[in-house]
Parts: sequence; structure tokens; C-alpha cells
Amino acid sequence: MESKLSLVNGANGHLGNNLVRLLLDKGINVRATARNIKNKEIFKGLDCEVVESDLMDKNSLIKALQGVDTFYAVAAVFKLWAKDQQKEIYEINLKGTQNAIEAAVEAGVKKIVFVSSIAALNFSSNPIKESDGNNPNRQNVYFNSKNDSELLAFELAKKNGIELVSVLPSSMIGSNAFRELTPSYNLLKLILKKQIPIDTEMTFNWVDVKDVAEGCYLAATKGKNGERYILANEKCMTIRETVIITQQLLPEMKIKLPIIVPKSVLYIVAYLMEVGSKLTGKAPLLTVNNIDVYFGLQQNFDISKSKKELGFNPKPPTQAVEEALKYLQDNKERLLN
Repeated sequence: MESKLSLVNGANGHLGNNLVRLLLDKGINVRATARNIKNKEIFKGLDCEVVESDLMDKNSLIKALQGVDTFYAVAAVFKLWAKDQQKEIYEINLKGTQNAIEAAVEAGVKKIVFVSSIAALNFSSNPIKESDGNNPNRQNVYFNSKNDSELLAFELAKKNGIELVSVLPSSMIGSNAFRELTPSYNLLKLILKKQIPIDTEMTFNWVDVKDVAEGCYLAATKGKNGERYILANEKCMTIRETVIITQQLLPEMKIKLPIIVPKSVLYIVAYLMEVGSKLTGKAPLLTVNNIDVYFGLQQNFDISKSKKELGFNPKPPTQAVEEALKYLQDNKERLLN
């Protein structure tokens, strides 16, 4: 009997690479794809096939998906700011999703685990759950891209009769961050570099990337076709609470608590940062849109569906933060410069 093959695209990214490692540990045959495989350091010691493939090149996806049984569609643009957000974030995520699903259909893939995001959820209730529907807030381009990509993925899967399950991770942190840090991880980096002087009154729902990788595998093996599963922790954490954990873990660093300032002051700071970013081309640490979308938002989730149907059981957020901080400290020459 021929062994089944799983494909993970975006395998040089934070989640993708951790997922490849988890699947290999479970004895699963894995094909990993990346846009550029010239630097293979991230795959060193991994017994998997590595091929080059680009979300914007459907033919490369069709070729990579030949003989694949389960497709973990991980690759996507994950950034909250760009000079041309519509072109650099929204259009790539939408077209990339279309290419990925259509390529899977053409290659004869049996099942897709589509990695969406909590950004595609409706945040109007507390706690937030899958059945609340999709995000109606159209203020944020990245949120829009994840929301509309998930809707498109389900639409195309149903139209073409292919099985698809969507997973929605929250802010992923944890080890094996071989590439540059994700926006989620960057907050911890800024805390360690003592670069968060003010509290933006934003919350984060921290989850270990290895738990999300496990959730992806569980979605492939236990998830129901056409369903969504939140891969997050139940309770969110404020920036101040995250800083306090850092203080307790690393007292020798003498990290100070950020100062709470009025929302009006945050708007001024964000505006000035955005002006500076237009000159430098570098993403601002805070944007006006960040404040509009995240200020006071409680990112608490009802994960009972993922627990019951998948057996998803993430480590507590405090533990996830502590382990991520230790990983950053242990690799500070590579990750904190």
C-alpha cells in the first residue's frame, strides 16, 4: 500500500516549519514548499522533500501537489502594514487562496487544512466563537484579506467537491523561529529591547506555535468538512501583563512597566509614526488603524468546539509567553538584533 503524502506550503515560515517537524515526528511523509529554497538551513536535518513553489504561480502549486493526499495551506502574507496594502497584502492573499484551492482540485488532493486567522472571526461577542460568523469590520486590510480568503476557500472547495477544514490561530509564539520574527512575536522582542514605553491598551491571545501545528494535524485527522476551528487560548493578555511576566522571568533586565496614556495621545503617536514610515518605508510600531481595531478589544475565545471535536489542548498563555521569552533570550544574537 502506497504511503500517504502531506504537503505543507510556506514551510520556511514560523507555523509551516513547526508543522513540517511535527508531521515528520508522527512518521508522516512530507513535501515542503517555499518560494525560495536557496537557503535550506531551516530544513537541515529534516527528512522531507523540499520544492520551490509560489502562491502566485498556480502551475508551480499544481506540480508541487502531485501525489499529495492532505494539503496544509499555510502560506500567506502575514503583515499588518505595507506601502500599498491592497496590492501587497489583500490581493496576494486572495489570489494565493484561489490558486491554492484550484491547484489542489486539479492535482487530485483529497483534503485541505486551510490556515485562516482569528482575524476572520466576528469579534462582537465575548468570548468569541466560530458560530458568530465572519468579521464584519472592514477597517483593516489584513483582517479583510484573511476574512475574504477564508470565505473564498470554502466557496471554491464546495464548488469543486473537495474536503476543506479551516483553522483560525491567534497570536503564535514559540520556538523554531528561524526566519525574521512575525508581527505577533515582535511585541516580545520589543519588550526585551525595552522599546515599549507606553501601554496601547491592546490585548493579545498568546498561543504556542507547536500547539497550533498540532491543531492543524488534528484538523486533518478529526476535523469535519466545511467546519472552522479556533486554535487559541481562552483568555487574552494585556501588554502590561505580558511585561509583568517578563519582569518576573528576567528580573536582572530591570524592564519597566509601560505608562498608560489617554487614547487621544495614542492617536497622535500613531499618526507621527505613520508619517515617519512613509519616509523610511519601514512598518510603524503603531498605526491609527491599530487603535481603531484593537483598542480595548478583548480577544477571549470559546475553544470548546476545538477541544471537543479535535482534542485541541494548548498550553496556558503564561507558559507560552515564558517559553517564547526564553527562546528569544537563548537566540538573542540572531533574533534580537
